[in-house]
Amino acid sequence: MVATLTAPQTIDWASSLDLGPLLVAEIEAYLRSLPAPASRAPVLAPVLPVNPYGQVIHSWHHGIELPEPTLLGRIRGRRPIAQVTPAQHLDLLSRYIHQHGWLQGALWDASGAVCILGAQLRILAAGYSSPAVVERARELIGNEIGYRRERGPIDTWNDTKGRRAAEVHQLLRAAAARAH
Repeated sequence: MVATLTAPQTIDWASSLDLGPLLVAEIEAYLRSLPAPASRAPVLAPVLPVNPYGQVIHSWHHGIELPEPTLLGRIRGRRPIAQVTPAQHLDLLSRYIHQHGWLQGALWDASGAVCILGAQLRILAAGYSSPAVVERARELIGNEIGYRRERGPIDTWNDTKGRRAAEVHQLLRAAAARAH
């Protein structure tokens, strides 16, 4: 599968999702920091290996179900939100990235691959978290980066040249373990 990266778009996040002001500011700062695409060269998406002995494939949100919408919520046009802890949110991040693919230099691409921030936004938009939980999870990830004696905000850490997806999953699992 071949996907192309597109230039970051300006999105009115505050009106499209009920995001906290800190998260909105962080997203905008990250989008401004991205360089303009040098060319329209295709980027090959990673292909996950297939287990020859078979495997039950679960969705990234398996085990955490959305509550049924209330009548008042339907009238107001609100989607239900699953109440998750920051540790569960970090686990969902790792599962989402594993299922859709990991990306550097953009929030997401046409094939569905995401960076850490892009995965958080997708999970939030799907109703599996709240802005407060997302902000707490980002604090935990930042703390874990600090424990590893690495520097920079999460998005810079994600986009560091030579970074591997396995390191992202290890970081998310370690941050979730410390959250318990």
